[in-house]
Amino acid sequence: MRTFQLLLILPFLILLAMAVHYQFAGVGRIAIQILIVGAAVALARLWWANNVWTVWLAAGVLFFLAAVWWNSIRPSNDRDWQPDVEFGVTSEINGNIATLHHVRDFDWRTTSDFIPRWEEKSYNIDEITSVDLFTSVWGNPAIAHVLVGFGFKDGQHVVFSAETRKAKGQVYTTIGGFFRLYTLVLLAAEERDIIRLRTDVRDAPPETVRIFALNLGPERRKELFLEYLALGNQLAREPEFYNTLTTNCTTVVWRLARKIEPGLPLNWRVLLSGYFPEYLYEHGAIRTDVPFDQVMQEAIIPGERVAGPDGPTFSRRLRALEHN
Repeated sequence: MRTFQLLLILPFLILLAMAVHYQFAGVGRIAIQILIVGAAVALARLWWANNVWTVWLAAGVLFFLAAVWWNSIRPSNDRDWQPDVEFGVTSEINGNIATLHHVRDFDWRTTSDFIPRWEEKSYNIDEITSVDLFTSVWGNPAIAHVLVGFGFKDGQHVVFSAETRKAKGQVYTTIGGFFRLYTLVLLAAEERDIIRLRTDVRDAPPETVRIFALNLGPERRKELFLEYLALGNQLAREPEFYNTLTTNCTTVVWRLARKIEPGLPLNWRVLLSGYFPEYLYEHGAIRTDVPFDQVMQEAIIPGERVAGPDGPTFSRRLRALEHN
């Protein structure tokens, strides 16, 4: 019984201390951490004295108070957001025309020097000609950022990206993403913005960006596009926390795809997003006419700068580079 108590209560205290660390700052954080240490010391004394039921009672009270506090932390869309995630995409549909509000089209010179531009754009949902999956890997090959882009008959492209919505002053940490530190935002952006940012602008650390054409028929393309629009509108109404493990760029893609293909199985490669293309390869969602290693190599968007004109011309050049 005493060993079970230790294995249950000690991890809880550690997680509580971590949650406080990420949710508070300054004197408030220090004061609450001191209280947690004091509670841990008191529980340890009771545990050493073999007061089993008193330990359960005290730990239960502490757990209840922690649960009340944790459930009081609610996601919000009303904060002073960093400029690149200031707006999530929302949309409305009139017949076969989808009008997207707040499509990002920044002119990036560096990650800190840019001209912000949010636009309203319209797309014919009956004329989706392609769906592409982009992955961006930096550092750890097991971790990738995943984006999904749609191409249209008129040459337009729009890319959706589920990202952490950071407030001004916040810096992304993987561990912090487990503790309700960030809100989830769905961005819609021009390829010249969101892809060029990764291929040309960011250089510390450098990113390897790949593009994979998804094997989807016309109806599936349309359904997936509409699911993205629905998610953007939903997040505008009901904000949601980003979670490093369960609600991130890859799990959002998988969640949306599963609405179209309910039998799509959950797999560890959905969580370790750097291996997500392998998962798609095994399910025939990307090209399978050559070995997987060759698919990965040929999908790389070269390190040369993807410069050139904007809009459809940029998208054509991007794909020309990918095939060279």
